[in-house]
Amino acid sequence: MKITEIKTAQVRVKVEGQPRYLYRYVRVYTDQGVYGTGEASHVDEGWRGSTQSMASQLIGMDPRDVDACFEKVRRNYIFRGGFAGLGISALTGIEIALWDLAGKAQGVPVYRLLGGKFRDRVRLYVDSAQNDYQRRAEEVRAKGFTAIKFDLDDAHNPHKLDPWNWSVTPDELKSMVDQAFEIRQAVGSMDLAIDLHGRYDATAGMAVAHALEPLNLMWLEEPVPPENVDALAKITSATRTPICAGENLYLRHGFRDLLQKQDVDVIMPDISKCGGLSECRKIANLAELYYIPFAPHNNSSALSTVADAHVCASVPNFLALEFHRYGDPTWDEVILADQPAIQQGHVVLGEKPGLGVELNEQFLQAQLEKGEPLWQ
Repeated sequence: MKITEIKTAQVRVKVEGQPRYLYRYVRVYTDQGVYGTGEASHVDEGWRGSTQSMASQLIGMDPRDVDACFEKVRRNYIFRGGFAGLGISALTGIEIALWDLAGKAQGVPVYRLLGGKFRDRVRLYVDSAQNDYQRRAEEVRAKGFTAIKFDLDDAHNPHKLDPWNWSVTPDELKSMVDQAFEIRQAVGSMDLAIDLHGRYDATAGMAVAHALEPLNLMWLEEPVPPENVDALAKITSATRTPICAGENLYLRHGFRDLLQKQDVDVIMPDISKCGGLSECRKIANLAELYYIPFAPHNNSSALSTVADAHVCASVPNFLALEFHRYGDPTWDEVILADQPAIQQGHVVLGEKPGLGVELNEQFLQAQLEKGEPLWQ
């Protein structure tokens, strides 16, 4: 079996007639008629050119040699971002498509090729930015979700020193802590995570982490920016609040220091951004050496969410997978599946080959301008 062509699709899905969610897909074709589909996230408009440049290096290779295909391109890109950023994220879309193709070619689900599954159901946590905490918690609990996350950072907090300063004033800290306690009271005993989006300095991050210790959080996410893992380590070692980070790191190489130094309590690689299914399984395995849970970041479409679930099912130290599209009326329409992708707050994996779902091309085509081809 040989790779013959790789194409891309970019679709802005409309909600109530207005363009909203931008999704980017990759499809790998072969000489035997089998194809695979993947998704790339967090890439800019240059992703299509990068993907096509990578594709030219893969034509003629056996798509079932997923790691070899990935590593061939990555090594050739070592001077063009072969360790982080756009290049890796574009390559990730290809990698996921290769796994989908390999599973279809061999008639098994992807998780079988990743070593089998530890669980049939992959738990999701709902990322919520809204302020009606109790209503949201009641809604998601009624649908079977057992974990939820809310944002605590606020660039428009009236007590901030200025828009650029990452310190926290006493009044700002009080308002944040009061809000966090209000959230915990509203959600009750559900697993609760709080996100700071890396928008504070080390002193501020430490102050927030200490103040939230009574809340028994699932984790406090990215209290400081991602560039300096030693600053993060100081917070992790000095608080009982579990600290989570990693959505802005790439490849297992990017997680090495974070894990070796045990700078966090939970890691959250973005699977469709930082290297793909095989790479993130390796990251999870490295984390297991230090007894660190694996809780991937995810704000992509249903295709990527299902793809992520194959990795989450295949590792023992999985904690929860992010679900960023709760309430999106178009979420289920993006894919075609034999059963709902999300059931009672979990992604349920079946025995269908590959990822087990297909893109709903009729729905996606309808989002494009008339005459514009979906695959290019």
